[in-house]
Amino acid sequence: MGLFAKFFGEFVDVIEWTDDSSNTMVYRFERYGNEIKYGAKLIVREAQFAVFVNEGVVADVLGPGTYELETKNLPVLTTLQNWQHGFQSPFKAEVYFCNARRFTDLKWGTKQPLMLRDSEFGGLRIRAFGTYGVRITDALMFIREIVGTEGVFTTDEISAQLRNLITSRFATIIGGANIPVLDMAANYDQLGEFLTTRIAPEFGEYGLELTRILVENISLPPKVSEALDKRTSMGMTGNLDRYIQYQTGASMEAAAQNPGGGASDGIGMGMGFAMANQMSDSLKGSASSAMPPPIPGSSAMVFHMVTDGAAQGPYTVELMKQQVASGRLQPETLVWSPQMSEWQPAESVSELEDIWLKPVATPPPIPSS
Repeated sequence: MGLFAKFFGEFVDVIEWTDDSSNTMVYRFERYGNEIKYGAKLIVREAQFAVFVNEGVVADVLGPGTYELETKNLPVLTTLQNWQHGFQSPFKAEVYFCNARRFTDLKWGTKQPLMLRDSEFGGLRIRAFGTYGVRITDALMFIREIVGTEGVFTTDEISAQLRNLITSRFATIIGGANIPVLDMAANYDQLGEFLTTRIAPEFGEYGLELTRILVENISLPPKVSEALDKRTSMGMTGNLDRYIQYQTGASMEAAAQNPGGGASDGIGMGMGFAMANQMSDSLKGSASSAMPPPIPGSSAMVFHMVTDGAAQGPYTVELMKQQVASGRLQPETLVWSPQMSEWQPAESVSELEDIWLKPVATPPPIPSS
């Protein structure tokens, strides 16, 4: 500062701070050489604290109001200063204004997915984010623990530390809450209140009050969300046969729209048909495993046979004879029945030994008379 600034500073006898920002938490009032005139007026507005620091020692903390800086109004500062000349000379002190209003819409969120053990889905990774609000309640502690000697201190300088604190505690709390992931959306409010109660004491160590934590979203990784959507769609379909038919049709349509050309289209359609056949055979296998037992008093057995790489059946012994007659069933064809432990060639199954077409015997020559 020049001589004019020094001269002007000695005649300014009003100390105040009006905040035109939305994120300034602490502001140090600047005076030339930190000289404050004896008898100057100090204006502390609502939602503000004024902290006097004399030679590195906090002298007084004043709340909202208008003060005349005299001996009778600053007893602590008076005991620290060894004034002479009837306390009429300027004294050196720093004045810090602390903004005690509520700072809202501060962001928090997980940088990396959190591992969670879910009772329904097992191990899951989740992400979470939301907002929180704070305000200064202990100006002296906040300056000692956080601000130090900075002239201007904003929320940006502490938000990272507070965000990390919330994220760390959130991981611990959500891991022990045992809330199913599908029920978390219905418990955002309760979860936010619980987090606020648990984390607030740690904010108090900085001279801050954690007014509220809001949980805005808890999400799953994209692939897990897609799988969950498919599971939900299947549950809404109700009929597994129709769902598989729908999925098969969708796969065939996607394959047909492959931009690789006509050959790729054909391959895609072939894969779609193969998938449809496989699913159909699987369903038939499932249905056959749930077949009712033979009617009491009946010794009939049923068999499945492998045709073109797929299981066909079930067939009774009489129907198996028809398969022999049509040429579909050969001695080396693999067959299986519920009474068998594995697939076997048809010719090795004793229950099928009578189904093979035997050559008609040629009668011997008629004896000559």
